[in-house]
Amino acid sequence: MMTSNQITPGMTLNIDENIYRVESSVKVTVAKGTPFIKTKLRNLITDDLIEKNFKLNQSVSEVSLIDHILEFLYPEGKDYLFLDIENLEQVSVSVEILADKVEYLKEGIQVKALFYGKTIFQIELPQFLELMVVKADPSDAESAAVSNSMKQAVLETGAKIEVPLFVETGDIIKVDTQEGEYIQRV
Repeated sequence: MMTSNQITPGMTLNIDENIYRVESSVKVTVAKGTPFIKTKLRNLITDDLIEKNFKLNQSVSEVSLIDHILEFLYPEGKDYLFLDIENLEQVSVSVEILADKVEYLKEGIQVKALFYGKTIFQIELPQFLELMVVKADPSDAESAAVSNSMKQAVLETGAKIEVPLFVETGDIIKVDTQEGEYIQRV
């Protein structure tokens, strides 16, 4: 246990059986009244951002999340099956935890998972992935004359992103998974 005075951004707290990451923490003093700690907290399951105030020296429960490296195997029903590289156990991750990251999963991709006990709270993809373009819209001469023209492409994982006109079906491209953007042709 710790006190609210020690709350800093990046910490993980257990509040009412929910796990939150501290996004910001500020001590607020008012002219007439008791000072308090104002925080913004992100729920690691729902990704909702809430504001919560704590009294000074109020007890709070900090939790430690453990990182594991998981390798994607395949989808299984509504869940996705991963292999925990450390202990070689299979781990099932729900689509709610993965959210839009599902669009970049392909067999063999390693991700970082944050665990609290046996529960996974967050999956982090590598920032950059090299993926093959399986379908690209045709380019026309008019749009080719305009600089910075883009067209839509479908990647081998099913993700749809905007790519430059010179990218064709079969090309391998580097993609920023956080922004969902084309980086370069490989």
